[in-house]
Amino acid sequence: MNKRVLVAMSGGVDSSVTLLKILEEGYEPVGVTMKLWESTDADGTPSTDSYCCSVEAINNAKLICDGFGVPHYTLDFKSIFRENVVDYLVDQYFVGITPNPCVECNVHLRWGALFHHADQLDAHWIATGHYARIDSVDGIGPVIRKGIDDRKDQSYVLWGIDRELIGRTLFPLGEFRKLEVRAIAEEAGLVTARIAESQELCFLPDADYRRFLREYTPDRSKAEQEGLMLSTGGETIGRHRGLSQYTIGQRKGLGISGPEPSYVQHMDRENNTVTVGSRNDLYFPSCSLAKLNWLVSPEYWPKGKIQTHIRYNHHGVKSEVELGENATAAVSFESPQFAVTPGQSAVFYVDDLLLGGGIITEAGRSKEQNGLDNHS
Repeated sequence: MNKRVLVAMSGGVDSSVTLLKILEEGYEPVGVTMKLWESTDADGTPSTDSYCCSVEAINNAKLICDGFGVPHYTLDFKSIFRENVVDYLVDQYFVGITPNPCVECNVHLRWGALFHHADQLDAHWIATGHYARIDSVDGIGPVIRKGIDDRKDQSYVLWGIDRELIGRTLFPLGEFRKLEVRAIAEEAGLVTARIAESQELCFLPDADYRRFLREYTPDRSKAEQEGLMLSTGGETIGRHRGLSQYTIGQRKGLGISGPEPSYVQHMDRENNTVTVGSRNDLYFPSCSLAKLNWLVSPEYWPKGKIQTHIRYNHHGVKSEVELGENATAAVSFESPQFAVTPGQSAVFYVDDLLLGGGIITEAGRSKEQNGLDNHS
């Protein structure tokens, strides 16, 4: 049996313990660090804002591998990342859609380009530090389940991967909680044991996507058209600065005042308008999806038990899913959900079993919302 494993090494504690566990399980690991992005300061020198993809992170990954006598390689995936993740994010924001770049990164990088390199190196497996679990179900085959650490579970961003690759994937951390992972690293004397956890995207170290858009695409940002800001009743109450500056549910930075807080409820790309309303106006009974991907074929789904998660760390809601043509679906929630956001992922589960998911294209409105907002 081929025991060679490509281990994705970020230079953090999770990937370091992943390598340790892979060794303990008797595999033959090869450490690889994906160079995805390189921020630069105004003078063109590499920025130190983000630990991810930094020289320090790559050096720590190599140091961990060297300590275990494991070969380590750095793979330059910057162009693939820019095209499939960064440019995708930019394009989506400029048409008023809020993307989830982590989903695209997993599809195109970890379960795309990285698997291509695994094949070149005759490695049957890849292992990552995701907090999720691989299991096997009779009649279905390999599946993904939530990690046991509810606060760290990352199965939500895995719905888009090729299900044929699940059986070649290893998630050693899925059976551990984050505190346990740090304790394992401390006990093993790993240099990464106390490295702070990354909370941001590697190309957005301060999480300010608006500033990133201005700096990454200055001409496009300057050319973006302002438009009308409307109430849910259709009255003009101000002007917006461009669709890229807003997301569904946004409260701050709207430039309007009133007796109660206002939130972005809807963005109309065709008419270039932004509709705002009260918090109660942001509860939606359903949504439409595109780009569906099934990790478990719908024929195996138990009726009446599907839970839909519409954002990371969402508690989930019981739902009915009606499949359409061309990888589309209509999802009806048991109870209205807050800030259903086009561009985000709707991900389906039965208990802890990941079924698949899709991209939200539209939030379904109630009769009351349609009556109030039929201008858009």
